[in-house]
Amino acid sequence: MKKIILFLVALFLFSCASRKDVVYYQNIDGLANQKSSSYEIKLQPDDLLMIIVSAEDPEIAMPFNLKSISVQTPGKLDAAMGQQTMQLYLVDAAGYIEFPVLGKLKVSGLTRSEALEMLQQKIGVYIKNPIINLRVMNFKISVQGEVALPGTYSVDSERITLIEALSKAGDLTIYGKRNNILIIREIDGVKSYNRVDITKADFINSPFYYLAQNDVIYVEPNKPRLNASAVGPNTGVLISITSLLITLVTLILR
Repeated sequence: MKKIILFLVALFLFSCASRKDVVYYQNIDGLANQKSSSYEIKLQPDDLLMIIVSAEDPEIAMPFNLKSISVQTPGKLDAAMGQQTMQLYLVDAAGYIEFPVLGKLKVSGLTRSEALEMLQQKIGVYIKNPIINLRVMNFKISVQGEVALPGTYSVDSERITLIEALSKAGDLTIYGKRNNILIIREIDGVKSYNRVDITKADFINSPFYYLAQNDVIYVEPNKPRLNASAVGPNTGVLISITSLLITLVTLILR
């Protein structure tokens, strides 16, 4: 009788999670080997871009570059002690940047390669074989919910997968719902809400396997977590009462 009561209490407090609820890539052995697809993020409003134009003659390229600015070092009154920092291009709400000599350029919606090609063509009118480097400097993603280390993470490269983002956040806790991860993405001012099941390996072919800048990843709690939350701070009291009841029932049945 005691064992039955203990079993019922455990069943009430915590639902047992099956293997299919927690294991990643469960059908990966059934997938054919596939070549990794190339992926490039698309530039968006509020992106901060570093664009550097070079040429054989540095003086020719100078008009096409923003000037460096001096950032004052805390505690130093002499501006000469400030650190020289490259200015960045802010993509405005309409998707444009203000580029030296060329004026306003629409870059929102373009991939990095497409933006570079456009700049090559326009600057090539003035400079023979210009070398152009372009990088997004404020690429970040946010991870929330049932992960070990929720927070906002900067991305040094311009490509990050959902799995890499979850790994940055310390992976899912045992209470994370792996088959219904929410990805909130905004494109051209329109937010989309997308669900990904990482227990099925074919999610690697999903358009949300690679993340875009400013994506938000939310991991929902599973039933055991919800059950525990429902009991809340009274968990210790309920366990004490349950133990007392078990003791009383055991004494009565002797």
